Amino acid sequence: MSTEPETTENAGQQTPPAAVEGAVGAVDAPEATEAAGDAAGPSEETGDTQDGRGEEAEGAADTAGGTGEAEVAAETAGAAEDAGEAGEAEDAAETAEGAAELSEAEAELVAQRLERERIERRKAEKQAPIHSGTKLSGKAAELLAAVRAVESGAKPPATVFGAPEPPRRPAAPEPVRRPQPGPAAPGPGPAAPGPEAVAAVQGVLREGGAPEALAGQVAAALGEGADQRLREDPWQLLRVAGVRPEQADGFARALLGAECGPDDERRGRALTGRLLEQAALAGHTALELPTLTAALAQWGVPDPEAAVQSTLAEGEALAFQDALDEPGAPPAAAAGEGEDEAEDDRPVRVLVGLERYALAEESLADGLARLIGSAPKQDGSAEDWEAAAAGAQGSAAELIRAVAAHGLVLHTGTDASRVEAAALLDTARSLGLRAWAATHSPVGRARFGALPAGTSPDGQDADGSAPAAGSAPSGRPGVATAAGLLSGAEGPGRDADGALDLDLLVVLDAPQLDVETAALLVESLPDGARLVLSGDPAVLWSAGPGRVFGDLLAARVCPQVASRRPDPGPLGELVSGIGVGELGQVEAPGKEVVVVPVRDAGEAVHRTVQLVADSVPRAIGVPPEQTVVITPGHGGAAGTRVLNAALKERLNPGPGRFGGFDAGDRIAYSPAPGRTLPGQVVGADADGLHLSCAGEAVVVPKERVEQTVRHGWALTAHQAVGGRWPAAVVVLPGDAAQALNRPWVYTAFSRAERHLSVVHGVEQALPRAVAEVPAKPRTTRLPVLLAPQAARD
Repeated sequence: MSTEPETTENAGQQTPPAAVEGAVGAVDAPEATEAAGDAAGPSEETGDTQDGRGEEAEGAADTAGGTGEAEVAAETAGAAEDAGEAGEAEDAAETAEGAAELSEAEAELVAQRLERERIERRKAEKQAPIHSGTKLSGKAAELLAAVRAVESGAKPPATVFGAPEPPRRPAAPEPVRRPQPGPAAPGPGPAAPGPEAVAAVQGVLREGGAPEALAGQVAAALGEGADQRLREDPWQLLRVAGVRPEQADGFARALLGAECGPDDERRGRALTGRLLEQAALAGHTALELPTLTAALAQWGVPDPEAAVQSTLAEGEALAFQDALDEPGAPPAAAAGEGEDEAEDDRPVRVLVGLERYALAEESLADGLARLIGSAPKQDGSAEDWEAAAAGAQGSAAELIRAVAAHGLVLHTGTDASRVEAAALLDTARSLGLRAWAATHSPVGRARFGALPAGTSPDGQDADGSAPAAGSAPSGRPGVATAAGLLSGAEGPGRDADGALDLDLLVVLDAPQLDVETAALLVESLPDGARLVLSGDPAVLWSAGPGRVFGDLLAARVCPQVASRRPDPGPLGELVSGIGVGELGQVEAPGKEVVVVPVRDAGEAVHRTVQLVADSVPRAIGVPPEQTVVITPGHGGAAGTRVLNAALKERLNPGPGRFGGFDAGDRIAYSPAPGRTLPGQVVGADADGLHLSCAGEAVVVPKERVEQTVRHGWALTAHQAVGGRWPAAVVVLPGDAAQALNRPWVYTAFSRAERHLSVVHGVEQALPRAVAEVPAKPRTTRLPVLLAPQAARD
């Protein structure tokens, strides 16, 4: 790699603030690295209304009185920035496609609600008791006894979990095939609170001294009778993004007077729910009981165990106990029959999690077991599949053979390995299968659709150039986004049973699947269908909770095909080394990799603008609109906010006529948490802000612009996942040193196709992060749930 001659001085080593270490380390967010700009430096920006869910976690950080809760709040604040990337609440998915039609995001929410009803019905049918856990004592044993009391019938479930029988799933409509993305069919969407409900909530807020502007959010969060619920339990105010615990305490004191105290059961339940929500933002589907109680103690809850039991009794969370295998011992399911006593002697861990993620994880495990244990539908003879495999080369042939014989297959590889997934899709369609591919983003959909059938082994088109980022599909049928597939806006539609009308689903960008999305996809597959999860396990994990792809790879419950197709050129060599923990020098005769040393954040911003606007177009031939800037966080002196302001001033100056935006501005639109669509502002009118995202027209209502749209010349690595650009400028200011880890560096550097510039101000922190700082672990239950299947295999 080369170094730009304009700045040859070595940047001085900067010492960032010490990392916060506490008793609640399990709530660390691997992707919290992207929010380091917000968490480091004197220019930290908190309380930004554009950050929504990130604002809620930042508020929690403000209230942390001890190191443990500070880590919970600070780490999950970073995850909130990444998970939403605009930090919006879940209603950020609403976009106006017309008064009578639902948007794609709204239809997705409806589809998810219907799928959750189906999942809950399936879970309600399970009555298997839990046999292990006899080694627990004290409060943990009492907690487990409460759970077993429900299972044995000694205590009515309604008194503990309060889980009403879910409504029956309505009959699915006849399948509708949609060749192109379009608006979903009208259906019942989430109703906005009426003016009377909002006014009633305003009265309660006024009485408690809280801002009346929160009334709409409170009414939406609490539903029918929100004013009465809030009056009876003032700590329900914590369900609104941005409200901090001490603010809820003050509100409760104003309403309850002498009744209010730190030992109030309602306070303990609310704080337990807040911690579990923050853990989900950090990627965990559950927390270990000691971790949860320690965090509650640091938030001033006198009896944390009682608070957890109260939360369980109200049905606001679920408890699980998972037997742990000792090192060298066989898995539980492999121990054989008649060894219950030995099983009871094994250590266990008690986990507490929110119901939605617990049910999703169990449903996902059940669905995966169904795919693994059932024979795939016999579409095409064995001879036809073998002939197709014989016509392919290398790992593409292995992938075709594996899919021919199995219902679930994992495919790993770098971006170049996508041509193997494309070859599989084309082969399956030629054999008469209804085959579809699903990507994480519309940018990924366009790039995958643009891969021609004759793609060369190096992943380039016949003329030697890679498909341009954001280019329109070149005609390959059967490519959709995962969100569009679930909502019905894209894809083959659903059959009479509500399952997707397909025989093979290839999910690209599989590391970006969180447990809920993965469960919805698996539950939506018909019997006999095949599922291929394909992706690069070295990139950042999903913005939502879970580690689905990584857990499946570790469980080894199905065939795994590792691509042997590397990314080409110096960039491919550099990224491959990072993936194994080595940041080495690479020969870059065509200036494919350039390092630009900087001394401080101000110089980093200046050099970034210079690279995007002048140096890269002049020396590499890539125009500014095809260059992406990637930085660790939104805040800080060289975060996305500062960089986007500087890049707008240089590339598209204007007064910000449309809510801070002008026609021609590059933007990052987040219709739902964890989904970011790069695009451009087209204009604005009474309907809202008009965008063009991956060739599709999008209208964002003006009341949603602030929460869902950012300027998009500069992105975080999580926002950039799923897309690649001809050129990338990765900005590493000195205050980002603590934020770096190997997955972040790998993801950021691998977004470049032809040229990578590294604005380098972190000195030895970069090679140290690559060599020594892997992704932080996430607490999930999927490995335990898959263990019986792994033992049978």
